[in-house]
Amino acid sequence: MCAAVCSVLCLASCAGLDVTAYRDEKPALDLRQYFNGKIDAWGMFQDRSGKVIKRFHVVIDARWQGDKGTLDERFSYSDGSTQQRIWTLVRQPDGNYIGTAADVVGEARGELSGNALRWRYVMALPVDGKVYNVDFDDWMYLMDDKIMLNRSVMSKFGVRLGEVTLSFSKP
Repeated sequence: MCAAVCSVLCLASCAGLDVTAYRDEKPALDLRQYFNGKIDAWGMFQDRSGKVIKRFHVVIDARWQGDKGTLDERFSYSDGSTQQRIWTLVRQPDGNYIGTAADVVGEARGELSGNALRWRYVMALPVDGKVYNVDFDDWMYLMDDKIMLNRSVMSKFGVRLGEVTLSFSKP
């Protein structure tokens, strides 16, 4: 009996959380409203042991024309390196989003419910002269009209590689 219960719990935990669990959470997240104008974010990458590998600051210039948005992200890393990523987001008729960027393989899929957004995508990450396609399971939570928290789990072949944590702030 105990083994059966453990098996069911294990399978349930593998299924993951559905974004609709947040449908009643407030304030409701409207990406077009939050990601509009200048946004600052501070974050860190931790390896699977929890060690902070890299810290960063991001300045985001976000603009929308109807249901199509552009997020121009400029990263400054703790090691002195910089990076730019330009996202194109498109709101779908069901209220969810599709996103593309130069280093995203295919399309990012965003599910929105209540105060939460779940992005799932594959990113081409350069590491030591090689490029690896890494899965991102990215969760964003709107705290109020100025602050949003973001936690991403990175994995490859189902093996957890590390996490990215960000705090977004609007002026």
